Amino acid sequence: MTPTFRQLRLLLALAEHGSISAAARARHVTQPTASMQLRELTRSIGLPLHELIGRRVHLTAAGEQLARTARAMADEWARFEQEIDGMRGLRRGRLRVAVVSTAKYFIPRWLGDFCGRYPSIDIALEVLNRDGVVQRLRENLDDLYVMSMPPPELELVTEELMPNRLLLVAPAGHALATRRELPLAALAGERFILRERGSGTRMACDEHFRRQRLTPQVRLELGSNEAIKQAIAGRLGVGVLSEHALAHPPMSEALTVLNVKGFPVAGHWYLVHPAGKRLSPIAAAFREYLLAAAATQVAAPAVPRARSARTRPAGRRRV
Repeated sequence: MTPTFRQLRLLLALAEHGSISAAARARHVTQPTASMQLRELTRSIGLPLHELIGRRVHLTAAGEQLARTARAMADEWARFEQEIDGMRGLRRGRLRVAVVSTAKYFIPRWLGDFCGRYPSIDIALEVLNRDGVVQRLRENLDDLYVMSMPPPELELVTEELMPNRLLLVAPAGHALATRRELPLAALAGERFILRERGSGTRMACDEHFRRQRLTPQVRLELGSNEAIKQAIAGRLGVGVLSEHALAHPPMSEALTVLNVKGFPVAGHWYLVHPAGKRLSPIAAAFREYLLAAAATQVAAPAVPRARSARTRPAGRRRV
């Protein structure tokens, strides 16, 4: 028996949701029907495709391999449907985007504008920490990814989107707030509140401190920019945050940006997808839109937020 496309889509739903009942709901079939189709699919392949561990269903090695094949087939079919719609003069389809958590401060606005131009598009937006985005990138689950530290071990197409500067932030009224050109050593006695290890912000921050030969006294590691801002405003310490995470001006959040030598730390946001991946017409259109929107934002006059901030335009590079 040859597996059907319906069975393969059900296997993908099982991989995503971790239970047959949830997969059945996602595919709009009854649980007995889903169980029967999965049994038929297993017989077709001749190897177990899933197993129950605890209360969650996991794919076996054969199931994972089949899911990768099924995902590629589904992506290719969706791309074909979009191309046919394009020939008919229509613009519709599904766009899947995964971004690291700090990118939530600007990507949803651009997605909203893009959807305004193409109202028939369905959007799936995943906002995760860096590890979560990298995992989805490895599994080729989305069309495009936005992150600040693309994994060097993967073969990727990486394009600079716009600057992502890291600022040294303190509570409003901090004793060093009025100082200019502070040496980084002046912060040796401060307690730091930083993003969790593995995040793009933390990786860039650790590398900068290593180059500057400073070992920060870390009081808290938090997985949320908002939690870090609240902790800093509560005078638990100072921290390093992306400029995109701060309000205009920072004083409105009871924060101030310290004028410290070596800060802002220069970085970039990158638009990423796996090398060799053929973007769907919708994904290709969104890529072009993002690059144009970012270029416009970089070219616009900077909104003053700290004397230490300077705007540096980003270019593009293709790997």
